[in-house]
Amino acid sequence: MAKQYGLVFEAKRCIGCRTCVIACKVENQIEVGSWMRVLNNRGTTTDMPVGQYPRLSLSWKLSGCMHCKNPPCLDACPAEGAIYKRTDGIVLIDREKCTGCQACGDACPYDAIRFNPDDGRAEKCTLCSHRIDQGLEPFCVKECIWGAIRLADIEGAKNDT
Repeated sequence: MAKQYGLVFEAKRCIGCRTCVIACKVENQIEVGSWMRVLNNRGTTTDMPVGQYPRLSLSWKLSGCMHCKNPPCLDACPAEGAIYKRTDGIVLIDREKCTGCQACGDACPYDAIRFNPDDGRAEKCTLCSHRIDQGLEPFCVKECIWGAIRLADIEGAKNDT
């Protein structure tokens, strides 16, 4: 059975510190924004609780590329080989082949694809494949001090249950 790497997020452990966002930005040398977002329970990045006093709550969710089993961005891309999926399930973009048409961004249900402001080409989370290839975990996972994010073989996890 082929691997299907992905990030597992434990919302109960997340405090919304956004260290993972900064880690992504630093590791991938992203000048504007990040490939990862931490959203509140309203789907925004603001720290606003929901509910009415005294029953207020604040929870977080991770938003970024899900490295889909059947990535709609790959199917939508008209540029041959610009988006591809590795045997471990990681979905990558070959920026040299990207034409900047933005069809992949329109197809992504997670709004995970960004377009570089300098050249208009697509970019997205690589799951730090360069680190995985060295036997290391993604930098967002390494830097999450609360252990809210971990790398897992999603396909293997399904088969184990």
